[in-house]
Amino acid sequence: MSLTSADVGVKDPAAAPTPPAAAPLVVVPVRHPWRWVAVAATAVLLIQFAHGLITNPGWEWDVFAAFFTTETIVQAVWVTLQLTFYGTALGFAIGIVLAFMRLSGSPFLRSVAFGYIWAFRSIPLIVQLLFWFNLAYLYEELSIGIPFGPGFFSFDTAGLVGEMSAAVLGLALHQAAYAAEIVRGGVLAVDEGQSEAAASLGIPRLRQVRRIVLPQAMRSILPNAANEIISLFKGTSIVSVMAIGELFYQVQVVYGRNGRVVPLLMVATAWYVLLTTALSVVQHYVERHYAKGSAR
Repeated sequence: MSLTSADVGVKDPAAAPTPPAAAPLVVVPVRHPWRWVAVAATAVLLIQFAHGLITNPGWEWDVFAAFFTTETIVQAVWVTLQLTFYGTALGFAIGIVLAFMRLSGSPFLRSVAFGYIWAFRSIPLIVQLLFWFNLAYLYEELSIGIPFGPGFFSFDTAGLVGEMSAAVLGLALHQAAYAAEIVRGGVLAVDEGQSEAAASLGIPRLRQVRRIVLPQAMRSILPNAANEIISLFKGTSIVSVMAIGELFYQVQVVYGRNGRVVPLLMVATAWYVLLTTALSVVQHYVERHYAKGSAR
């Protein structure tokens, strides 16, 4: 006698009841009522501000347009750009040396670099500028020769360090202290295994730094370095205490003569905004260049 599935209590899969169909899901979007309130309030404030800029006669936009591209202002912008360029180039050149001194295995070099950075970050920039401007008061002559011995060449500091050179020197030495920490942080961000792998291949130390470490460190250095350059560009206005014809000083001279303070300040503001925007665009493309291979 043969046994069937019904005799042994095994149910036929085809005869099993089908489960009920799942109900369709209802997607309810997340509501953000307070976000829209914040957007509306911000938009109203922006519109009111723009309306005030356009309709308030105190801004004197006709005076702004008359002085924005005058020869005096354009020359002052050029002086500001020169101060920024020289201060940045010399500052980062010295800063790179200081950064690697701080990373050196020599306790003496590390101490000297640390002392420099500590001193120049502690002293306000305006004090440094006035010190270099009055260098001739402390040292009438500078000589080159045997240390603590006779000198072979002498220079008159009054003719050697003028207003422009004192400004560049002060800005560069001040910038070097911050640039050193930026470069040092970028180098420390690179994995030590990169240098170890290069050393195992017999690559010289200088070439390791130039071709392997610094290109990778640039991804960390660039954002902070760009901020420092922009800060230096705007900070050049402080050299007005030395009567150097940069942008802010010339604006002060002009509104001191005609009494149009607000429109002349807007002239300086517009130039600062335009040039800062240009520097930000350059920063974007340089960062994108060094981000190749690390980000999509």
